[in-house]
Amino acid sequence: MNAKELHDKTPDQLREELVALKKEAFNLRFQQATGQLENTARVRQVKRDVARVNTVLNQKAAAAASEA
Repeated sequence: MNAKELHDKTPDQLREELVALKKEAFNLRFQQATGQLENTARVRQVKRDVARVNTVLNQKAAAAASEA
């Protein structure tokens, strides 16, 4: 997922995406702790996606605040 795709989404869609990513991150951490995780690179990818979504949400909130 790239930032350009995220900029096209509404804040509600971004929040839903954030919840889904956090659930996935939790599941990946659980799999890693139990030794069942096969793709360890996915943990890093999900963490970065969470950061991207948070960044875009904050940018949209700042833009909305400056317009008001």
